Order: sequence, then structure tokens, then C-alpha cells
Amino acid sequence: MDAPESEKIYSWLCSFISLEGGLGGKAASAAEEHFKLDRIRILADMADHPEKSAPILHIAGSKGKGSVTAMIASILEAAGKKTARYMSPHVSNWRERISLGGGFFPEPVYAAAGKELRQVYRNYKDSLRSGGEPTFFELATLYFFLCARIARCEALVVETGLGGRLDATNIVDPLVSVITIIEKEHTGFLGNTLEAIAAEKAGIIKAGRPVVLAEQGDTVREVFVKTAAERNAPLLYLPDHVEIRNIRIHREGTDCTLRFSNSPADAFRAAVPLEAGGSPGFSGEASAKEAVLTVPIPGRIQVGNAALAVLAVRTAFPNLPDCPGGLGELSLPARFERLDKYPPLILDGAHTPVSVTQCAATFSELYGEGILLFGCASDKDAETMAGILVPRFSRHIITAPGKARDSRPQAVYEAFMRSAEAEGKRTGSTPPEILLIPDTAEALTEASGYAKERGLPLLVCGSFYLAGEVRNILMPPGRCASVHRSGDR
Repeated sequence: MDAPESEKIYSWLCSFISLEGGLGGKAASAAEEHFKLDRIRILADMADHPEKSAPILHIAGSKGKGSVTAMIASILEAAGKKTARYMSPHVSNWRERISLGGGFFPEPVYAAAGKELRQVYRNYKDSLRSGGEPTFFELATLYFFLCARIARCEALVVETGLGGRLDATNIVDPLVSVITIIEKEHTGFLGNTLEAIAAEKAGIIKAGRPVVLAEQGDTVREVFVKTAAERNAPLLYLPDHVEIRNIRIHREGTDCTLRFSNSPADAFRAAVPLEAGGSPGFSGEASAKEAVLTVPIPGRIQVGNAALAVLAVRTAFPNLPDCPGGLGELSLPARFERLDKYPPLILDGAHTPVSVTQCAATFSELYGEGILLFGCASDKDAETMAGILVPRFSRHIITAPGKARDSRPQAVYEAFMRSAEAEGKRTGSTPPEILLIPDTAEALTEASGYAKERGLPLLVCGSFYLAGEVRNILMPPGRCASVHRSGDR
């Protein structure tokens, strides 16, 4: 039986250069050439600008942008808007990147959009022989917009791939730009300081369009305040407009109450109208002062993500009825996802010191002592993450984060060994056990077997690539393409 057309188009996309899988070799040498908007603008023009087919919310940031993207889409779907969402990376199925609400587009949509994409590419090659080859991410971005236009979506929620200013998604003119938490990441491309990284993310802020900003440190916040002022873009800083109360974290998710204050209507008096037929800013009469939320993902960070998503939707669509209950339908793999119940196996894509800290704290709060299966890419801060994780787990198994990302499991193992020795000296007790099993399948067998034997919960974290590999081992995807054979950026 032939593969579905969506899988054929994915295989074709994977033949183009990707700036994801470790950024080594050919990708690294070509990175400077490929980080520009020229090609995607030409491609979009040749496709008659599918990115203009529906209102857009554009999301950038270091942590939580995938969750916020999915949450916004879920809220809009619950409110009755046919919503497409663009996210990266995927975990088990590449269509997670290009989806309709919480599910996939019908296969005929993927097929029709793929046919149109190939034709646009042929036209591009015929007319601009020296224009440079598009990247995987550029073509995937255009493919998303084509799918959304063919499906006649009423709203698009678009997550950036890397950075913001030069990201291929930054050809959009959104109703609202959304910035999540800023953290050190991709320093080789975005800069070595939080302020430099923030400046790249601030590149998605558009003239006269509001920006909704997550809580930030003072110097990072100032970068966004300055950029927004330069572009006459009203800025809504989350802590100024939403008070989060009654947080309760449990194994099924997170509950909280959002209290809205300091209505930002005044901030929009000079802004352009956001929605056809609507007025800029909040409708104080139409929007409730308080919202009770249940997010089906455990973790304190998800409360902030949910608050940001709700504020973004209220800002973009002030006349839309509130549907916070839409978050109850949220489906997002590898975000503190529980795959087994007895004993629990928790899968999380946390791969930075901040996200690992939050993930481990939530795990300890809900499950107590446990086993850790960890693998991270070679460009991640393994030393710091080891220091965070070693004291919280009785046994650690270090592995590679799947096959598609450049990694050095031996170096990660050595970092964990140093932390274990330091922990042993600090506490005067036997250091936690650290094992190195580079093969992911073997490491999972060892970790899950040990966890079941002792009735202990297992946490898998360190990389979305590792999460995808483990998820596909435990939940075979059938005809689905291999996880992350090529990446976004």
C-alpha cells in the first residue's frame, strides 16, 4: 500500500537542508546564508500569500511557546473558530507541526497543499536560479499556510522556530505578538546574553500591533518595552493585567483562578483595530473579570502559560466569548505526559536548567522518589542540569537523545558522575547510582524494568528528541515517519 500523501510530502521536505540536528557540518557552514527572510517572502508571493488568509497570533520565546501555541488554538477552537496551529518540533508524528485545532487536517488537505507547494517550488527554481535553495523550515512554513488556506481556517496560531527576527514565520502581520519566558538558548545564533536573545525574539513585534509579554527579569523586560515603544506597539505585561490565584497541582493537571485587572483598553486607543468589525482592545463588558481554569498538564509553569494564552486571545479577539474551558481539551505530547500509571512513566521535553528545575520539582511534589532516564543534545548545559537532577533521583540512566540530534552521552554521564560525587560529599552518604547506556531502547528497557521491579515512578526528560524516541517505542506510530528525521530549526 502506498504511503499517505502527507508522508510523501514530508519525505520530500526532508531532502532540503535543516538547521536543526545539531547545527553541524553543512548546516553550520550555511547557517548565516539561510537565516534571512528573502526566500520565504518570494515563495509566499508566488503562492499568492496564504499567510494572509486568516487572522494570526504569532508566538516567540524560549520556554513554553509550544504550550502557549497549543493553548491558544484550543481556546479558539472551543469558542467556535476553525483554527490551524503551527508548532515545532514534533514528537511522534510530523503532522503535529501542521495541525487543525487539537488534531490533524484531513489527508486531502495535506495532499492538495503538497501539490501546490511543489508547484511553487518549481516556479521558484525556474525563475530564480541563483536565489538559493529553500530550507526545510521555510518550505514547511509555507506548507502550513497553504494547508490553512485550503481548509478555510478562521484563525492561525503560529510558533516561531528559532529566534524571531529572522525566523521564516516572521513574514506574518499578526493581530497580536506573544512572547513567552526568555532563557539562554541557541547562543551561537541568538547571542550570548539574555538581552541579546530577547532582542532577537522582539523582532516579531509589529508596528501598531499589540504584544502580550510573559513575566521577565528587569533587563529583559526593558528590551521589549523599548522595542514596543519604537514600533508604537501597545505592550501588555502579564503581571500587570492578570493575577493568578488558587493554584493546585495534581496528577491529572493544574487548576487555578485568573483575576483580570488594570484593563488595557486605554493602551489600544492609538492602535489599529484588531478584528474586522471590532474595536481595538478589551471589551470590558464582554470579558469576565475572573476565569477558573483546569489545564490537563501538571506544573506551575503551565499556569503562567495558560494565563498568557487567555490574555492573548482576549487581546486579539475582544468580542469573542471567553472559553477557558477549551483548555480542558488540550492535547500536547511530552509536556509532563503520563504514559504508564503503574508505576507512572512521565515524559517531558525539558532540556534547559530552568525547565528541568520546574519539571523535577513537579515530579517530586507529585510522585516523590523516582528513577531518571536522561539524554540531551551536545549544545545543552548538561553540567548545570546534572547538578539540579542528581539530588532528586535515586538512580540515573544516561542515554542518547534518539538518533537525529548530535549528542555526547559519555560527556553527559561524566557531568552526572561529578554531581553525584559532590552530592555524596555534601550529604556524607552513598552517591546516587549513575549508569551509561547510549542506546535509547536498551536504556528504556533498563530504566522501566528497574522502576517496575521496585514500584518507583520513572521520569524521562532532557530532549524532545528523546521524548519522541521513547514515545514511539512505547506507542508505535505505525506508518508514521521516524521522529525528527529532519528538524525545524
